Amino acid sequence: MKLVAAQMRSVAGDIEGNLQRHIRFIELAASYGGAAVFFPELSLTGYEPRMAEKLAMTPADARLGVLQALSDHHRMLIAVGAPYRGRRGTEISMFVFRCREAPVVYSKKMLHADELPYFSPGDKTMVFPLGGAVIAPAICYESLQEVHARAAMESGATVYLATVAKAARGVDTACRHYASLARQHRLTVMMTNGVGSADDFMVAGRSAVWRDGGALACAADAENEAVVVYDLATRSGEVLVLAYPAAWSP
Repeated sequence: MKLVAAQMRSVAGDIEGNLQRHIRFIELAASYGGAAVFFPELSLTGYEPRMAEKLAMTPADARLGVLQALSDHHRMLIAVGAPYRGRRGTEISMFVFRCREAPVVYSKKMLHADELPYFSPGDKTMVFPLGGAVIAPAICYESLQEVHARAAMESGATVYLATVAKAARGVDTACRHYASLARQHRLTVMMTNGVGSADDFMVAGRSAVWRDGGALACAADAENEAVVVYDLATRSGEVLVLAYPAAWSP
């Protein structure tokens, strides 16, 4: 079974344009035989906390119907990042579309201090069974907290999925942590990060997969859009770098 990390460049606040970019990545993931494709933190809007309340949505938004249709057509799990209009406020969330099932939302439970003025935390631990794997989602800051990984393990996770929006220094820290996590807990760890500008920093790519013994299987670079494909059965990965902007302009 193949998992795909989509290292995508989001445009701030451009939901319609970003959605078209998602569709292209989903079709590419399907061409590689992906059973699931995962996008970076807040991929549909870009990581833009000051815009999040205005841009917040739910999976029932008519614009997102195409994601359910693609999930049904390709029999693929599709997980995208978006600000969610929750009961307690705006949440940093992952909208998960599965074949012939209602979408579900996982919201970031542990917020960084500079996110607190703009977002409310989620309150649910969640895993997604897929084939013979159990995938536990984590969104950026919380993926670096040992208590979050421990809860994932207690839920039976075999794959720890970190969707992030990190600058270069944060990626360095994350890569060391995820390698340790994979080694300590015997988990496969996948990180999907974006590239380009976000809020007041540059997102620094390097989406990657660590095998369950801690070894790095494959990683994208820090600047280009790319897909990272990892086969859980063979424990092998590959990276396809995409031209930008010519091949992926709206």
